[in-house]
Amino acid sequence: MEKQKHTVIPRKMIFPFILVTSLFALWGFANDITNPMVAAFKNILLITNFESSLVQFAFYGGYCFMAIPAALFIKKFNYKKGLVVGLALYSVGCFLFLPAGNAMAFWLFLVAYFIMTCGLAFLETTSNPFILSLGPKETSTRRLNFAQAFNPIGSLTGMMIAREFILKRLNQATEPERATLQLTDPETFDAIQKADLDVVSLPYLILGMVVLVFFIVFLLSRLPQSQPDDAGSQSSSLATFRRLLRNRRYVSSVIAQAFYVGVQIMVWTFIIQYAETELGMAKTTAQNYNMIAMAIFVSSRFICTFLLKYFKPSLLLLVLAIGGIGFTLGTIFIKEMPGLYCLVAISACMSLMFPTIYGIALKGLGDDAKLGSAGLILAIGGGCLMPPLQGLLIDKAVWFESLSSVRFSFVLPLICFIVISLYSYRTYRSAENTD
Repeated sequence: MEKQKHTVIPRKMIFPFILVTSLFALWGFANDITNPMVAAFKNILLITNFESSLVQFAFYGGYCFMAIPAALFIKKFNYKKGLVVGLALYSVGCFLFLPAGNAMAFWLFLVAYFIMTCGLAFLETTSNPFILSLGPKETSTRRLNFAQAFNPIGSLTGMMIAREFILKRLNQATEPERATLQLTDPETFDAIQKADLDVVSLPYLILGMVVLVFFIVFLLSRLPQSQPDDAGSQSSSLATFRRLLRNRRYVSSVIAQAFYVGVQIMVWTFIIQYAETELGMAKTTAQNYNMIAMAIFVSSRFICTFLLKYFKPSLLLLVLAIGGIGFTLGTIFIKEMPGLYCLVAISACMSLMFPTIYGIALKGLGDDAKLGSAGLILAIGGGCLMPPLQGLLIDKAVWFESLSSVRFSFVLPLICFIVISLYSYRTYRSAENTD
């Protein structure tokens, strides 16, 4: 019997697919305009790598805090209402940068990031399973990979804005120069600090206005309602959580996703510190390598989405995880530009991971995917915890002269890739993953 072909995006679903896919770029922008801010706040406020990486703790902490409430919300109501609430919170968080900059209070910036990502948690918890539902089950992983391919486009835009409108416009005084100025001329130091924080705040205020426009568009748009895929879909949330916890594939996917998000945020956050410390580059020059890494990530995402037509997702995941291990070892043990090239090349290996793990985890869950998606968004907490740990290693670690603390700190991404490779190998060998 001839194998039936399944459409990736049915014609009647094209408009909602385009509308929801636009959000993937919107939260990609937020993620990657924020990564360089770790280095920026460190210089502006004269704080440690650990303290500056609290930006990522607050940013990804919002995902942890709001993932399950967001999933319960969309289970009770629907996808559209989840998207609208997410956009509202996202916009409010952006607008909080104005009082944060005026008060010159780092903690208030952290609150703004946290509220932003409470909104992003709603958007991601809603958008990913919504995309999976907009067509046949047989093409759900390909559909999600295709939608996720637009996420790095937003990321690249965010990186460019960070470089051109933030990093280039900051006062170029170095940390030692600022520290001296703080002691000798505190009024001038305060004026420079206030001007720099205003530079940081302005793009977020503009982003808040853009998100507000999206809020209005989604509020007025008609989107298809989700349909339960099985008879048990109306059961209680507690029963759903119990089923999910008994699902070994789902649980292992959540763990793998936490390690993936951790490695992604660590690699993209600390490219600037690596280039500054190991090669003496300026932040704006180092940000160029961050953008190259993202361009590689985007290209690899489209290539891997195509390859999914011919290979099982878990097999490609395994190959890329092994590649990630190799390039991370190069980052740790190879000095100067070749080490930086290895760090940039890691992005090619990360491209497939988030949507593929997501698709494997939610495949066949039916309406349980609404709450199941919460665990996978909760796993973004890996990006909340691991960057501060890496920052602490950079600040405190003292190793052999031939291995700097910055290079040694990439042992954390190495561990993450090892965990992902074990997960992908087990998934590939399991009869559960049939695509």
